[in-house]
Amino acid sequence: MANFLLEVGTEELPADFVSSAIAQWQNKVPASLAQEFLNPAAVEYYGTPRRLAILIKDIQERQADREEEIKGPPVKAAFKDGQPTKAAEGFARKQGVSLDELEIRDTSKGEFTFIQKKIPGRNTVEILQELCTQWITGLEGKRFMRWGDGDLRFPRPIRWLVALWDSEIMPLELINGSETIKSERTSRGHRVLHPDAVSIAQPTDYVTTLRSASVEVELEARKEKIRAGILAEAKKLGAKAEIYPDLLAEVINLVEYPTAVTGKFAADFLKLPTEVITTVMVSHQRYFPVHQAGVDNALLPNFITISNGDPNKKEAIAEGNGRVIRARLADAQFFYQADCDEHLDTYLPQLETVTFQAELGTMRDKVDRIIDTAKIIAQQLEVSEEQQNEIESTALLCKADLVTQMVYEFPELQGVMGEKYAVVSGESKTVAKGIFEHYLPRGADDIMPSTLNGQVVGLADRLDTLIGIFGIGMMPTGSSDPFALRRAANGIINIIWDADLEINLNQLIEQGAADFVSGHSDPKASEANRTSPVAALQEFFLQRICSLLQEKNIDYDLVNAIVGDGDAEYTERALTDLLDVRDRALFLQETRDNGKLTEIYETINRSARLAAKGDLDTPVLNPEGLVNPELFEESSEREFYDALLELLPQTEASQAERNYQLLIDGLGKIAPVISSFFDGENSVLVMADNPDVKRNRLNLLGLLRNHARVLADFGAIVKG
Repeated sequence: MANFLLEVGTEELPADFVSSAIAQWQNKVPASLAQEFLNPAAVEYYGTPRRLAILIKDIQERQADREEEIKGPPVKAAFKDGQPTKAAEGFARKQGVSLDELEIRDTSKGEFTFIQKKIPGRNTVEILQELCTQWITGLEGKRFMRWGDGDLRFPRPIRWLVALWDSEIMPLELINGSETIKSERTSRGHRVLHPDAVSIAQPTDYVTTLRSASVEVELEARKEKIRAGILAEAKKLGAKAEIYPDLLAEVINLVEYPTAVTGKFAADFLKLPTEVITTVMVSHQRYFPVHQAGVDNALLPNFITISNGDPNKKEAIAEGNGRVIRARLADAQFFYQADCDEHLDTYLPQLETVTFQAELGTMRDKVDRIIDTAKIIAQQLEVSEEQQNEIESTALLCKADLVTQMVYEFPELQGVMGEKYAVVSGESKTVAKGIFEHYLPRGADDIMPSTLNGQVVGLADRLDTLIGIFGIGMMPTGSSDPFALRRAANGIINIIWDADLEINLNQLIEQGAADFVSGHSDPKASEANRTSPVAALQEFFLQRICSLLQEKNIDYDLVNAIVGDGDAEYTERALTDLLDVRDRALFLQETRDNGKLTEIYETINRSARLAAKGDLDTPVLNPEGLVNPELFEESSEREFYDALLELLPQTEASQAERNYQLLIDGLGKIAPVISSFFDGENSVLVMADNPDVKRNRLNLLGLLRNHARVLADFGAIVKG
């Protein structure tokens, strides 16, 4: 067994690429080793801004010899009159064996020729030389570059390679035009603290050798050192540091030898909104904010930054960082004061200068459409006149802050500043809060809007985007979703579910699509030949519903049973009443988990399969007029009929109250009757010779299926 080390040394890499490259290697390296029949004891991955490395421990020095069975041409083609044909000769020649080594075997497709080919193992070093080049050049990411006169692409120029097979240098080359980067055992230490070259004796010395050169290559060790440094600096201030996970993950890959440094700025800047100060710190400067201990949201005029420089020069580093943030905060202070001098609605005309999308008009056009859609949603919800007015005010002002100086400079603050400026302008707290909340949720783990204003305007905004972008044919693909349409649709569904909003989404889609086709808010567009996006949007929302239900731990087959697959009735039902879809899915999963589903599954599923041979419409529940008792030949038919009559009020109550336990109880009660209909002493043959009797019996089964469909399509449920 041997150990192997690969290190790729570079100029400073983008932080996001370091984590991405390691993640890619974690997928690719074990897979490519296994493909070569190599099984090391462990593979470890390291990364800093100046290097990416792989340490492979206890890997065999040579592949084991192996045998491989190779299938050749069929016997009819390989032999004629007992003699080998050119097909047999060609196969043997290609595989490097004699004709005598061909074997004849029976298969499901007839007799074929086979060989058992012995494949000698290769030296692992030889294999690794090929794989290392693939691992390096196979990395993917944004902003790759070329340098020198070659075609080699990487996010930053590659400056050195280390490739060690135990204590020996493994020959490895990267050719970049006239430049050849050859492997060696020499790495580089910290650019400031240890600028000299570092010699690595053997792979297992890698971490300790680099650590002695002021480079911490282990990501978790670097992370804990950063966290500990931040907490220690905050403790000195008697304060609490805000350690944002995303910021911490980024900072880890910005430094090789982290040192926590405390800086300060003028207390006068604390008059700015907290969100402005933290945005400047976190998004623009990569600083960690500091709060007063025990006081929520009370910032101190301090920050903690992670330096990659000399720890002995902390004071100079702190002063330099302080100058930078003071300048940024001074700009923010100017923008804030200038913006507050104007009422928020005075910015509305400027939205006409901002393009939402070339074919869909300006942001001002979008605001008008949001207002119209918000009115329709408010009508569906039957809100009061006061609420209606506040929703319209929120919709009118929801995008006004986009053209303020603050948001122009700090786009991350859209919505946040809208709320602040609305308060300054004298708008109600509800309107102001709604302006901020209409952007919520901004991602999968974000908070949900708590105000009706935020919920309604947020729905209207997302619907407008989806209808417009789908309408001009820019639907998302598997790899591209530039308008974040999946996130928008998820947001709509989650807002409705979270707030229990009784909203008919299908009606909103159809109305919005009709307005789009007619060019409702754009007179010029009415002349264009627009195609309705209704069908595409319905399918898109159904996909998102299925995905979100599975995220709620609903089994995939139960999701299919609730939403349907190409079932027009279920499609309309799902999009008309999203709350019902959620509740039915959760209930169906509960009935599976507690065993109640198993008790009725066989009879309902069997009935549904046979009912498909009939022609009864699925919404029908009442057997009267559809089933003729005079055609009954066995008592089991009468019992079935009477049971359906008894089940009818339970099903109707279940529908009206969304109490699907009533339906399950009713189906459980009728299950023995159905079993007797199929297999009891007085069982019947459903597909009788008499067409009227057959139709009568199929209608009985169809009615039972329809009752079950009030909850789900049992035919889509997989028996567990």
